[in-house]
Formats: sequence, C-alpha cells, structure tokens
Amino acid sequence: MGTAAEPVEVRRPSAVRALTTLLAVTAAATVVVELLNYWYAPEQEFGLAVRTGWAMLRSLGFLLLIGQVNKGRVGARPFGLILAVTTIFAVGRLIVPRQGVPALPGLIGFAVLTALCVAVVLLLYRSEAIRAYLVRHRKGLVVEGGTIAWREMTPKRPQANGWLLTARVAAFTYSPLMLVPALVATGAVLDGRLAAVPALIFWFGAGIAVSYAVLFCTAFLLRDKAWARKGLVAVTLGVLAIDLPLCWWLLGADGLIRDGAPLVTAAALCVWSLYRATRSR
Repeated sequence: MGTAAEPVEVRRPSAVRALTTLLAVTAAATVVVELLNYWYAPEQEFGLAVRTGWAMLRSLGFLLLIGQVNKGRVGARPFGLILAVTTIFAVGRLIVPRQGVPALPGLIGFAVLTALCVAVVLLLYRSEAIRAYLVRHRKGLVVEGGTIAWREMTPKRPQANGWLLTARVAAFTYSPLMLVPALVATGAVLDGRLAAVPALIFWFGAGIAVSYAVLFCTAFLLRDKAWARKGLVAVTLGVLAIDLPLCWWLLGADGLIRDGAPLVTAAALCVWSLYRATRSR
C-alpha cells in the first residue's frame, strides 16, 4: 500500500501574515494589560486574581488562533470574533475598581488592547484575501484506492453556515463563563457564608453539565437540525437563568456586572447568529 506525498504548501497572502503578527501582538498585550491592572489594583483579593488569571489565559487562545489561521481553517473567523469580544469584556471588567477611578496605565493599556481586538475582527471579516484563505478543514489520514494520505478531511455533513459556526463557538464559552465566577464565589463562601455551599456546588455542576449540553446540541446544529437550534436556545436561557441570579446573590452587583455581562454578550451573539442563520437559508 503506497503513501501519497504531502502537497506543496501555498505561500500565505500578505494579509494573512499581517493577521498572524497582529494576533501575536494582541496575545502579548493581553498579558501586559492584565499585569498592569493587577499591579495598580487597590485590592489584590482572591476574586481579582482568579479573573486576572482567566483573562491572561486568553493569550493562549490568540496563539491557538494563530495556528488556525496559518492552517487556513474555516473555523478561525468565528473563533477570532468570540475571542476578541470576550477578551474586551474580560479585561474591561477588571479595569474599573470597586471604588475610585481606574489607574491611567490600565486605561491606556485597555484602549490599546481594544484597538487591537477590533483590528483583528476587521481583518478576519473585511479582508477578501483572508476570507479566501480560511476555507480549509482539519487534516487526517485518508485511505483511498489503496493509498494512505495525510490530507484535508472534508466533512460528510453539508457545509455549515458561517452563522452556525459563530453560534457554536459562542455557546462553547458558556461553561468557562459560569465556572470562573463560581470559582470566585468560593472565596466568599469560605469567608463565612457556609449556607451557600449547596448553591455553589450546584453552580459548578451546572457549569460542567452545560458543556455537555452544548456539545450535544452543536453536533446536530452543524447538520442543520431545527430541533438543535431550539435546544441551544433553551440551553442559553437556562444558563442565564442559573448564572445571573447566582452572580448577584454570591458576588453582589459588582460580580453581576463583571461576570454576568460577558455571559450575556456571548448568549446574545449565539442567539443572534442562530437567527441570522435561519434568515439566510
């Protein structure tokens, strides 16, 4: 049995190279801005440390996105959109302290990071060269005609609508956006609110269960099943009904704004994408 030769890679367009450079700068800026914000924060408590760590992890997301862009993956555009939007919220919610005004270095850093994220989205969705480049699917071993080849694996399902891909990526953020405030609330519970332990356990359990529910719904969503869209909307409403009251109860109004706003944004983007996917049929 022979083995097919690997096809010659096509040189990346200049717009793609510019995008990967921009993503690397954005990843570095995310770390720098978070460190600045934590350094100038009046109170460096447990909750701020958790939220800062979660925001800094987004730099790894930008590095993963670089790999997706370099490989020309079709899912890079919705991934980049969700990553840019949620990064702005994740960093912005930490710039404003509980009392007083934000530190000037933090504000400047946030403005720079916002500009970088906006530039990433504009390149992903406005550049025709990048749009034409991001059309590939993941590679794998394919056996055909007695030959083993490592090449692109075209999905057997129908080509997914771009809005469905965006809804899928947005829904996958639900679980971490629930687990981060639940982890922050752990500090408050351990400080004397032991009566809230059952609610905290439920919060963690719901955050984990949501990841499986989203995985199940989106698997059929990309096959354009109408019931999967309704199921994902139901999951979205359930996530909001669970997370927002718990944020308000265990973390107060400050936690509701800091941790609830990113989730509401992701939920709104998911529902809007489902709506647009339905209209574009």
